[in-house]
Amino acid sequence: MAGTIGTGSVPRLLQEGVNKVFGNSLKEHDRKWDKMFSTNQSQKNFEVDVQLEGFNRASSKPEGDDITFDSRRQGFSPKYQHTTFAKGYIVTEEALEDELYGQLNDGAKALARVMNITKELEGAAIYNNGFDGTALMIDGDGLALFNTAHSNGPSGGTYSNRLTTDADFSEAALEDMLIQIQTVTDARGLPAALQAMKLIGAPNLCFEFQRVLGSVLQNDTGNNATNAVRDMNAVRDGFMTNPFLTDIDAWFLTTDAPEGMKYFTRRAVRFGQDNAFTSGNARFKADERYSFGWTDPRGAFGTPGA
Repeated sequence: MAGTIGTGSVPRLLQEGVNKVFGNSLKEHDRKWDKMFSTNQSQKNFEVDVQLEGFNRASSKPEGDDITFDSRRQGFSPKYQHTTFAKGYIVTEEALEDELYGQLNDGAKALARVMNITKELEGAAIYNNGFDGTALMIDGDGLALFNTAHSNGPSGGTYSNRLTTDADFSEAALEDMLIQIQTVTDARGLPAALQAMKLIGAPNLCFEFQRVLGSVLQNDTGNNATNAVRDMNAVRDGFMTNPFLTDIDAWFLTTDAPEGMKYFTRRAVRFGQDNAFTSGNARFKADERYSFGWTDPRGAFGTPGA
């Protein structure tokens, strides 16, 4: 059977005298995905969010005239289709009996690690593919996550959650994106009043992130100028780096948009084991169901860099 672990797969583990077995469970990075998405539970095959635009601004009413009535319409309906992720391994009865160090029976640690890493990769992929015009949210606005011309919805108009001119990370570029977040509008073109929450990038950006956000005075200048980003707490939750982000130039800011970047758990990770009656082989598995995506693209702003 393909992939079956037999005595020939682990000959050293059948012998006494091995000092240490390594590689079964390695250290993992602190969890990253839950700082890039809000977490939600699901009890259905899929989840659908529906955009309902608000009202436009109030208008003046001359004395004696009727008030102006407005309407609200449904817009986009982003769909979160849950996917099952699973991994397992098979061990022959003989290998399980003869292996002396308990490694094959204790493979749940290795399965847990790979399930955790898979979730990190799936979450990071939303950002990694955020500028790809083919990586779309089901029934969203038909554009990549980060775009300069997102549709507002039924009443028309557009907004941007991507720098107009893409730029590598710098204090000036960060300020440009923060201004963009502060001035973005809602579905009726009114100020959305968003707050930048977390700065995110690949690990190579961590030192520059710290210099720009952590400096008491303005970074990399001889001026006795205040660090406005720090003093204004313009990035509320600071920064994080994510080793699963693949573009070393791309950087992002999450916001407090009520329905932005979202993750749904349909079924939490579970582990199982059984034995095949005819062969005696032991089978071990882990699986879970979940989905990552975005409802309102205003939940994150980004640029791939210059």
